Amino acid sequence: MNLVGLLAARGDIPNALAAAAQAEGILTGEDADRLAANLAGALARAGRLAEAHQAAAPALSRLRSGGDPVTLMGLLTNLGLARALHADLPAAESLLAEAVTVGSAADLQHQTAMARANLAFVASRRGNFSRALRLYAEAEPDLTGERLAQTRLDQSETLIRAGLPAEARPLLTTALADATAHGYACDVADGLLLLAHAELADGDPERAAATAERARAAFAAQERTGWMLLAEHLLLRARWAEGDRSTVLLRTASATAERLERGGWLEASAEARIIAARVALHLKRPAGHLLTPLSRARMTGPAALRVAAYHAIALEHWARQDRRGALSAIWSGLHVLEEHAEALSAADLRARAAGLGSELAALGLHLARSARELLTAEERQRALARRPLTSRASDPERAALLTELRETSAEDGHRLDDLESQIRTTTRRHSVTHPAYNPGIPELIDALSDRDGGGDRALLEYVRIGPELHAITVSGGRPRRHHLGPFAEAMTHTSLLRAASRRLAADPDDDQALSAQVQASARLEKLLLDPVQSALADRVPVIAPTGALHTLPWAALLDRPFTVVPSAASWLLAHRQRPIGDHVVLAHGPDLSHAAAEIRALHRLHPGALTPRRAEDVRAALNNAALAHIAAHGEFRDGNALFSRLHLADGPLMGYDLEELEAPPHVVVLSACDLGRAETDSVAGMVGTLLALGTATVIASVTPVRDEATPPFMLAFHQALAAGHSPAQALAAAPRTPGITGFQCFGAG
Repeated sequence: MNLVGLLAARGDIPNALAAAAQAEGILTGEDADRLAANLAGALARAGRLAEAHQAAAPALSRLRSGGDPVTLMGLLTNLGLARALHADLPAAESLLAEAVTVGSAADLQHQTAMARANLAFVASRRGNFSRALRLYAEAEPDLTGERLAQTRLDQSETLIRAGLPAEARPLLTTALADATAHGYACDVADGLLLLAHAELADGDPERAAATAERARAAFAAQERTGWMLLAEHLLLRARWAEGDRSTVLLRTASATAERLERGGWLEASAEARIIAARVALHLKRPAGHLLTPLSRARMTGPAALRVAAYHAIALEHWARQDRRGALSAIWSGLHVLEEHAEALSAADLRARAAGLGSELAALGLHLARSARELLTAEERQRALARRPLTSRASDPERAALLTELRETSAEDGHRLDDLESQIRTTTRRHSVTHPAYNPGIPELIDALSDRDGGGDRALLEYVRIGPELHAITVSGGRPRRHHLGPFAEAMTHTSLLRAASRRLAADPDDDQALSAQVQASARLEKLLLDPVQSALADRVPVIAPTGALHTLPWAALLDRPFTVVPSAASWLLAHRQRPIGDHVVLAHGPDLSHAAAEIRALHRLHPGALTPRRAEDVRAALNNAALAHIAAHGEFRDGNALFSRLHLADGPLMGYDLEELEAPPHVVVLSACDLGRAETDSVAGMVGTLLALGTATVIASVTPVRDEATPPFMLAFHQALAAGHSPAQALAAAPRTPGITGFQCFGAG
C-alpha cells in the first residue's frame, strides 16, 4: 500500500498500480481506505481521472464517519484534484475546502497546506488568479519536498493562465531542476509540459513543440497515457501558432479532440475543436459540426476557452453571412472577459486579460458599420484593461517591500529583481477593481456638450481595424466615422517625431532635429487631424489614442487646448470628479538643478503648500490634495510601467506607491521626463493609475524634456490655472519651446 504513492512519485505508474492490485483484497477496514486514497492519487497521475474518482468514492463515506483524519484528508485531496483535472471545478472546490476544514480541526499543518495549495489550483482554473496566488502564499511555508515542487509547478500554471508566461519560465526552470535532482520523475514530466505551455504563450512555438515532445516521451516511459494526450494537444496548438492551416492539421485536430474527450480532458478537447473549426473556416469548409459539442465548455470552462469558443462561433456565423449571429457571439465572448477581469486587481493582469479577447474584439470592430457601433465595440474592448480602481487596503508586507526597494542600491541587481518580483506577487493577491463602466452614447453626448469648466468638447477616438486607422468623432450631438489611412504610416511618423523631440530636449539648437520635428508633425496633422477638422471645429478635443499614438506628443500638432484620455468612459468619469481637499503639495527631487527653483517660484503662488521631500511623506501628503506638483527626475519602465518612478530624496516614488492612496489629488503635475507614457494599448503607469483611482487631471510629458526650459513653462501654467483657467486651457496658454513639446493634459482637462 505504501509503495503505491512512492512509485507514483517516481513516475513508475505501472508498478504503482501493480502494487495496489497486490494489496487489494487483503487489506480491510481503515487500511483498505488508505489504499483507496493512494490508488486514487496514482490513477490521477496516470491521467485516468474517471477511474480515480471510482476508486476513491466508496471509501469516502466510511472515512467521514470514522476517526482517521489523515486518510480522510488524503482521500479528499486526491479526489478533489482529480475532479479539478476533470474540469468539475465546483465539486473539486467543495472536496478541497472540506479537506482544509478537516486538516485544520485535527491540526494537520502539512496536509492542510497541501489541500490549500490544491484549492489555489482550482481558483486558478476558475480564473481567480488573485485568490490563487494568495492561497499559494499561505500554503508554501508549510510544504517541503515533492509537495513544494508540485506547488511551484502549479504556481507556474497560474502565471501562464494569467498571461504572464515570461515570469513562469524561470520559475519552471528552477522547479524542474529541483524535481530532477530529487528524483521526482512524475513532476519532471508534468513540468516539461507546463514549460512547453509557457514557451508557446511567450511566442516561441518552435521551442514549445520540442519541449512538448520531451514531455510526451517522458509520459510514454511512465505509461501515463492520459497525459500523453495533453502533450499531443500542445503540439497541435504549436502547429496552429506556427501558421499551419492545412487539411492535415484539420484531420489531426479533429482526431485529437475526440481522443481528448474520451480521456476526460474536456477543456483540451474543446480547444482542439476550436482549432479544427478555425482551420476548416480558413479552408472554406463547414465548421458547425465541429463547434456543436462546445456548448458545455462555453458555459463552464475557463475564460480563455470560452472566449475562443465564441470567437470560432462568430467566425462560423460570419462565414454564412449571418452578421447578427456573429455579433451576438462576439458580445457574449466579451461579456465573459468582462466578468473575468472583475476578479483581477493588478493592472498587468487586467491588460493581459484584455489580450485574451483581442482577436474577438478585432472581429467586432471589423463587423461594426455605423459610428455608434464602432464606438461601442472599441469602448467595450478598452474597458477590459482600464477599470476604475478602489484604493487597496494597507498591506504591511507590500509597504515593507516598497520601502526596502527604495533603500536597495542599484548595484544590487539580484536583490532589486527579487524585490520587484515580490511586490508584483503581493499586488496580485488583492481584488480592488470596480466593474467595467460603459456609458451610453447619449450620456457621452450630454457630457461633451457641458460647457462647465472648459467649453464645448469633441471626442476624437482612434481605432485600428487590421492595418487601417479609423477615427470616431462625437461633436455637436452627432457621432461620425472617418477612415484615415494606414496605421503603419502613423507609427512611422510618431517614432520620427519622438526621436526629434528627444534630440531637442538635449540640444534646442539642433536644426536637423527641429526640421524633423516640423516635418513629422505636418505629416501626422495631415493624417490624423485634417480629415476630422469639420467635426472638431473650435471645440476642445478629447483625444483617445490607440497603439503607438499613446506615445505621441500631441502638442506638436495642436496649438489649442486639448486633453488625452485612455477611453471615452475614462474621460466621463474624470469629468465628473470634484475636489475633496483644499491643500497643495509641492515636492522636488535631488540632482535636478532647476527643480528647487521651480518649487520656490510655485511656493510664492501657494504659500501654504506642503513641501515634503521623502517618497513616503510625499505619498501621504498627496491624499486629499486639491493640487500636487512634483519636479524630479522621471524614469518610465518598459515591461512593467508601475515601476516607473520619480526620484525623491530617499529613493523612488513608484506607480505601485500611488495605488495605496486613499483619496488621490484632484490635479497632479508631474514635472519630469517620460512619465506620461503608456505601454502601447495599456494605461498602466503613473498617469493611468492616478486616473483610475479618481484623479481628474494629470499633466505629464510623453518625452524627455529640457530641464532649464521647464520652470518658466510650469510657472506660466500655474499662473493661468490660478487665474481660473482649466488645466487644458492653462497648458495651451503657457509659452512652449521645442524642448518641452511632450507635456500634455490627461483626463478631464
